[in-house]
Amino acid sequence: MKVLVINCGSSSLKYQLFDMTTGQSMADGIAQRVAVEGGVHASLEHRPAGGQTHHLAAPMPDHRVAFRHAMEALTDAQHGVIPSLGEIAAVGHRVVHGGEQFAAAVLIDGAVERAIERFSELAPLHNPPNLQGIRACKAVLPDIPHVAVFDTAFHQTMPACAYMYGLPYELYEERRIRRYGFHGTSHRYVSLRAGEYLSAAGIALEDQKVVTCHLGNGSSMTAVRAGKCVDTSMGLTPLEGLLMGTRSGDLDPAIVIYLMEALQVGPRELDDLLNKQSGMLGVSGVGSDMRDVRRAADAGNQRAALALGMFCYRLRKYLGAYAAVLGGLSAVVFTGGIGENDARTRACCLQGLGFLGLSLDPARNERPEFADNLACVEQDGCSVRILVIRTDEELMIARDTVAVVQQAARG
Repeated sequence: MKVLVINCGSSSLKYQLFDMTTGQSMADGIAQRVAVEGGVHASLEHRPAGGQTHHLAAPMPDHRVAFRHAMEALTDAQHGVIPSLGEIAAVGHRVVHGGEQFAAAVLIDGAVERAIERFSELAPLHNPPNLQGIRACKAVLPDIPHVAVFDTAFHQTMPACAYMYGLPYELYEERRIRRYGFHGTSHRYVSLRAGEYLSAAGIALEDQKVVTCHLGNGSSMTAVRAGKCVDTSMGLTPLEGLLMGTRSGDLDPAIVIYLMEALQVGPRELDDLLNKQSGMLGVSGVGSDMRDVRRAADAGNQRAALALGMFCYRLRKYLGAYAAVLGGLSAVVFTGGIGENDARTRACCLQGLGFLGLSLDPARNERPEFADNLACVEQDGCSVRILVIRTDEELMIARDTVAVVQQAARG
């Protein structure tokens, strides 16, 4: 069974084709600058597994045109990996916000599309392009199942005391103002891998207490007990929680009111400031990429050093809080671009946490030895595992898609 996974952004369309009999990727790619200035400068990068990357520059005024170019690349005689689109049995779509309605992946029908559109109020930057991608794919592949996999779904097991805010309860009843959490597909994938590892080490699922740290330009943490999310750092939107590339993370809500009055700006300008001008970029003045900030800090830039310190401090604070929520720790997992690749950040984030049973092995941390995308970097005899796991959200979406299609076939 071949499954196509689609992740559609406002000006991009990412895709990956899996052969689910083996679980291996056959090809992946990305169309960029879609619909930007009419899409006249759009391009496609197509990467067949084990083959040479193919580049295409072509006008892509909308996502439907971008999707057609992607499908042509998949079936191209020279660069393609399948003879025809008839090889594709189903499509899995990443959707950022599913509200409270979706706690698992679902077949997409008219009602699901309307729900995704309705939740655009909660995720205005993400759900609309996700929906555009769904409709573009269905126009080209109308006769096969399409499945929505929601970033928020994994976090729907949180108890009310974790997801509610201290606001008038009517705002929850009328507008569903609550913590939803994001990066759920990544957190679920790495928590499953960590759970498998811990089970093999003799720790029963019901005793597993895991904190997963998805660290990248957008970063979040999740407390996982017995494989279920019990708390997460992002909130109603992806703005809450850790310091991120351009997002502020946690801050006193009164700051919003103060800045609107002091700077004489409206909601849109302030939203742009908090989401696109803050975080590592805003504090360091250097950029949003951790590598650039670290180079500047190493060269003596004090603001860059401050940004790094804030990033690690806030992660340590959340880790301590989640250890309290879970009543201890079985494992801490690092994933995402920073979590998987930045040994110095991992070491900084875990500094001083020996009292929680966390003891990093410097050599293993510098050169993790991966087996099936998982590496252990704790010292021998450490009571808490420290794991680096390469996340695979696309494979998780493909697996969910197969499960939903098979369930539908059984009736």
